[in-house]
Amino acid sequence: MEFDVVIVGAGPAGLATAIQLKQLADKNQQDIEICVVEKAAEIGAHIVSGAVFEPTALNELIPDWQTLDAPIHTAVKHDEISLLKSAEKATRIPNWAVPKTMHNTGNYIVSLGNLVKWLGEYAENLGINVFPGFAGAEILYDADGAVYGIATGDMGIDIEGQQKASFEPGIELHAKYTVFAEGCRGHLGKQLIAHFQLDADKDPQHYGIGVKEVWEIPAEQHQPGLVIHTAGWPLSESNSAGGGFLYHFGDNLVSIGLITDLSYRNPHVSPFEEMQRYKTHPIIRKHLDQGKRIGYGARAITKGGIQSQPKMYFPGGLLIGDDAGTLNFAKIKGSHTAMKSGMIAAEVLFTAISNGRSHDALSEYETAYQASWAYQELHKQRNFGPAQHKWGNLLGSAYAFIDINLFAGKLPWTLRDKQPDYSTLDTADSAPTINYPKPDGTLTFDRLSSVYLASLHHDENQPVHLQLKDAQKPITYNLAKFDEPAQRYCPAGVYEIVANEAGEKMLQINAQNCVHCKTCDIKDPAQNINWVTPEGGSGPNYSNM
Repeated sequence: MEFDVVIVGAGPAGLATAIQLKQLADKNQQDIEICVVEKAAEIGAHIVSGAVFEPTALNELIPDWQTLDAPIHTAVKHDEISLLKSAEKATRIPNWAVPKTMHNTGNYIVSLGNLVKWLGEYAENLGINVFPGFAGAEILYDADGAVYGIATGDMGIDIEGQQKASFEPGIELHAKYTVFAEGCRGHLGKQLIAHFQLDADKDPQHYGIGVKEVWEIPAEQHQPGLVIHTAGWPLSESNSAGGGFLYHFGDNLVSIGLITDLSYRNPHVSPFEEMQRYKTHPIIRKHLDQGKRIGYGARAITKGGIQSQPKMYFPGGLLIGDDAGTLNFAKIKGSHTAMKSGMIAAEVLFTAISNGRSHDALSEYETAYQASWAYQELHKQRNFGPAQHKWGNLLGSAYAFIDINLFAGKLPWTLRDKQPDYSTLDTADSAPTINYPKPDGTLTFDRLSSVYLASLHHDENQPVHLQLKDAQKPITYNLAKFDEPAQRYCPAGVYEIVANEAGEKMLQINAQNCVHCKTCDIKDPAQNINWVTPEGGSGPNYSNM
């Protein structure tokens, strides 16, 4: 199938690209054929975010969104930031001492999944081809090495790689330009970065894993517009970085989550278990009492900043949004910057296509992006993440206060962080073990009951999408040296060490449990796990996430 532009990923960045490009084409009475493919069964079904949403980019893209029934209703009314000193104690941080980036006046608490679904419907109403349930599986290169599209994955392949009765071959989608907007650690994006060496002279990308739940609470406890952020406990007990959030929104709903920085050193750390402990702190627990957990999800986030941002253009296409790491970790927000990166892409694409160009490198994207408020915002806050890694939450935040509040991000240096997250683990025998409490089934839960709430669907008789480069390395290297941390860093119980019939230890991969968070692809100390896209439509089907 032939299109002018193919966009891989129907998240905030991909849909903003499609909408802006169609608006420009219609305004100039040009016919530009746009195709958006999305691996989730429904638009928005794989989206996980806090989310406090900054409407800056949406105001530019769809200025009348407030009159169009966009699912953005809960304005932030009150911010609280606390340092959790222990399992019982906390200190409230006064507003004057909080980095400016953490203030949320003018922002909204949303389900980003619902907002993305609305954007998808808006795009379809403009006449854009939006195809959920089709996973971008392969990059297509022409004889000159330029990208000229993608191929979607075959459907109906069994676990042995043979065609089933339901087999349907993938489709080649050819385009003048292809835009990759898959989100954090995109399956095709990481291939493009390696193939074109887009990260040359850059710091390695850095990541966190966000584990999130949605709760329904009694009406008398609900405080619409309340935003709470925390640092410290429980991650401080293992000297790990990260922080928690709790937002009141919607009809008696609360979003709660914990982001664990994937640079953590102790291989016994379990981000899922840390999240369960987080809920037991008194200042968090009081918001959930008498409530019911109705949603669960997890997703890796990019947090390396501009120091880790790869070159975003290459022959035949662009890399945008969190495929390129546009999240502003100092704000714990990325939707607005991802959308803006896509809107800039649309403007560059429109000009190129109008001038009869195709399959070349759109180097002008870099100039336009670096002139935008999105890049300037990321540049201003470029030292926040490295400071957290270098000095920890407390001293890192103190540095951020000085850098951002007092000097507006204009200090004449840029901190660097050159150690990849996968290489930070201490050996298991040198790190203190962590005894996590058993779940009580009311406030704290196990992985399997949590994964159930993600409404997962994977046909078990399909090729395993979590591929090992070396089947022995999980035992000979990871287990021997780090007690195989995949057992703990995976928030869905995908990886287990079991004994085979001969009594030998082996790594069992329960791929049907995968919530597509990408943590294994990032944190595996052997870099032995390759996450590839499963059959289109597989994975979670999140609601209100």
